[in-house]
Amino acid sequence: MSENWVRVAAASDVAEGTAFPVEINGLTLALYHLEGGQYYCTDNICTHAFALLTDGYLDGNIVECPLHAGQFDVCTGKGLGAPIEEDLQTYKVKVEGGELLVNLPA
Repeated sequence: MSENWVRVAAASDVAEGTAFPVEINGLTLALYHLEGGQYYCTDNICTHAFALLTDGYLDGNIVECPLHAGQFDVCTGKGLGAPIEEDLQTYKVKVEGGELLVNLPA
């Protein structure tokens, strides 16, 4: 599988401990900058009902959907109980020269 690294934001755009929305190549993504400096990326739309996860609450590596309080692990995309029945799609992230690049589908 080939890699398709795309610049999505400056690292400085995503404050530590926050989630940041990105629209690129027809995808609605969420970038997360966890305490300790790690970056992660998932789809930004909750798999349970249409809501933007970046409008929710990030606590450590857990994001809570603002609509029905469903929770996901942003590192793995795993749904953490009801009402979540489907995990989130995740994307690899790397930092190069102060820029965030995400490996997107080609």
